[in-house]
Amino acid sequence: MVSVLIVTWNSARFLPECFDSLNRQHYRELEVVVVDNASNDGTRELLRAREGAWKVILNDVNRGFAAGQNQAIAASRGDWLLCLNPDVVLSMDFVQHMVDTGSAHPEAGSLTGKLLRWPAGTNPPQSQVLDSTGIYFTRNMRHLDRGAEELDHGLYEKQEWVFGATGAAALFRREFVDDVSVEGQFFDEEFFCYREDADLAWRGQLMGWKCLYVPKAVGWHVRRVTPERRESLPVEINWHSAKNRFLMRGKNASGWLCRRLFWPVAARDLMVIGYALLRDWQLLSAIGYPLRNLAALRRKRAIVQSRRRVSDQELLWWFSDEPRAIPLDSLASVPQQAAAGGAGSRGTVIGDRP
Repeated sequence: MVSVLIVTWNSARFLPECFDSLNRQHYRELEVVVVDNASNDGTRELLRAREGAWKVILNDVNRGFAAGQNQAIAASRGDWLLCLNPDVVLSMDFVQHMVDTGSAHPEAGSLTGKLLRWPAGTNPPQSQVLDSTGIYFTRNMRHLDRGAEELDHGLYEKQEWVFGATGAAALFRREFVDDVSVEGQFFDEEFFCYREDADLAWRGQLMGWKCLYVPKAVGWHVRRVTPERRESLPVEINWHSAKNRFLMRGKNASGWLCRRLFWPVAARDLMVIGYALLRDWQLLSAIGYPLRNLAALRRKRAIVQSRRRVSDQELLWWFSDEPRAIPLDSLASVPQQAAAGGAGSRGTVIGDRP
């Protein structure tokens, strides 16, 4: 059984299409769990109509995406967990393709499909602009979505191993959830929202799990937060984004990796700090947040690092300024490639997108 986990917050305008796409799934063994974070836009009226058939949890306050997803996980019973944003519409065979592929590859703890942009207000979504084909990390430890903003011209039609799954529509194996959770939390609730999927992907890689991209599983996503829109976004979004950049690195990156990638990471940090000083002083408190909460950060870091099964020398290959993926049958080649030259080596690197 697949448990579909949805966290809502003032999501009423997207829910009818999202819910209809779930009802049309070819895969029928679905359990739907929805957690609402104190919406006041009509979302709760839509959810009450689903009570009984679905599990609906109504929070009195906005606990954030990460905590809401953890609540949904605790209430779920499925062997597979589909983390789904309310602003995503799935093709009818999305879940079937994901489950079939995951069942054939037990080393995959997570799976991600091909997401296209869903221009808000259009029904049905017709966009051929890519939203995500999995996430990757650059050499400055910034995470981005593979293919984002590109037209879908057939460059992403093969199953591949990628670094991680975008949280908008990601399928997780129950064993993966149990194995990588820290202090009972699958998503780190200190993140509240934004970057929690990248943090999870990094932790999963450290603990030896893989993420598989499934191009036949197609969905459409309303992407409201993009790097180029930073100046027009609410301060709360930019605040959590800046805070979580440093929290994520503090938990997952070894000293060796930080030294190896020092210059690109330092350059990006200076840009973030400079932006806060010159354009938005409120972000300074976000940058200082990890220092003010150093005890909790150190505790979580100790747990993650004590349970790692993969060295950063092996993971270095993934940190590249070009999106990287690995052919389905070439997974064992990554450690050798990393040892041969790491993220800076080009030559015959496997899995580079043409």
